[in-house]
Amino acid sequence: MLDQLLAPDLANLLEEGKSDDILDFLRDLHPTAIAEILTGLDPAETLEVMRILGEARAADVFRELPIAYQIDASDLLDTTDLARLVESLDPDDRVDLLKAIPREKFEALLRILAKKERDDIKRLAQFEEGTAGSVMTSEYIALNQDLTVKDSIERIRLEGAEAHSIFMIFAIDEARKLKGAIHLADLILANPEKKLSEIMDARPQSVNALNDREQAAYLFSRYDLVALPVVDADDVLIGLITHDDIIDVLELEQTEDMERFMAITGSHENIPYLHTTIWSHFRNRVGWLVILALLGLVSGAVMQSFEQTLANLMILAFYMPMLTSTGGNTGSQSAAVIVRSLALKEIQTKDGFRVLWKELRVALLLGIVLGALAFARVLLTASASHMQVSGAITALDIGLAIGIALAIQVVASTIIGAALPLGAALLGADPALIASPALTTIVDITGLLIYFTTARMILRI
Repeated sequence: MLDQLLAPDLANLLEEGKSDDILDFLRDLHPTAIAEILTGLDPAETLEVMRILGEARAADVFRELPIAYQIDASDLLDTTDLARLVESLDPDDRVDLLKAIPREKFEALLRILAKKERDDIKRLAQFEEGTAGSVMTSEYIALNQDLTVKDSIERIRLEGAEAHSIFMIFAIDEARKLKGAIHLADLILANPEKKLSEIMDARPQSVNALNDREQAAYLFSRYDLVALPVVDADDVLIGLITHDDIIDVLELEQTEDMERFMAITGSHENIPYLHTTIWSHFRNRVGWLVILALLGLVSGAVMQSFEQTLANLMILAFYMPMLTSTGGNTGSQSAAVIVRSLALKEIQTKDGFRVLWKELRVALLLGIVLGALAFARVLLTASASHMQVSGAITALDIGLAIGIALAIQVVASTIIGAALPLGAALLGADPALIASPALTTIVDITGLLIYFTTARMILRI
């Protein structure tokens, strides 16, 4: 909303060259609020405003801009100006931007950056998107475990200004292996002559840099962390994930899960809708839609194979929407519960049989209720003109067939909805990938087979 309300006023001040008024206009605003306003301007106008704000303030604002907008603005800067901006960003923000710009520009920037920044960028950029290493920062406080509390505090005074977070101090050995963690408050209150090894938590939570970033998010939630050390395969401390980084991770994971639930592919990065090209939207949606459309032809083929059954008893067609929607709803409910439980690590694939047994019992209860509802509706609303087939078929017969078919469909859909996420997790795939609408299509096919087969068996048509 701020981009729509205030951006035109800011654009007018720019056009009139009133730099002092722009500073007054933005002085008391948080960088996030300023960034929201600037997204309503052209990237060129945004760069002009950032020049007025000054280098330090501009860096705070720039990191709050959407990554797609950052790229657009970066395209307007020459290599020298972009290098100066990059140097002012935090290591993780810096790498996120550089990994998104063209490779040639990335290489050109590396050549003119200072060796310290260049080495840090190369180290952080090696981790693939989606891993814990891709969201960590290299600015943290790590002290030898044999240092005294007094000496440690002196080191923090010297190095703390460059650290991303000093609320948590990490103790390491000579090989930089993680040995413990100390809260800053505990360090300040400790006996100055004690060593870090005497006051540290010797069992700190950590995450491997190659692990999925979801694992880091889980550890933050599970253990109420404010910072999480990142280690390599040898338990050497190489980075830190802070609470603000993990909030971004949670937002990205939510975006990814939501899009996968809706069969949308792609990178699932949290890029604003208007900054995503039409081609990207098309490419991300078309694949699964084609697959699901082809599966929809299977549903048509099932109906065609039971054409005579429908012709003999038209009333069956009236209850098909109820059957397919109920099956889709119950399957989606089951899938959502299981996907959530897998994400929160409440269950694992080894619990599969226990989960399916529990879902079966839930499904039987749901099937009895919904089957009875369908049975009652047939008895109350069935028309005699739709129930005559070379012999007398009563409303009771049809109600029984439809009610039983619906109950079986509810049970089958619930089990399918639970089994598919578990199967995906067992194969190492994302459980959300098989959820609605893919699940709904599968349930539709099985539902039609159950419906017409049950009707044929009970009504003998």
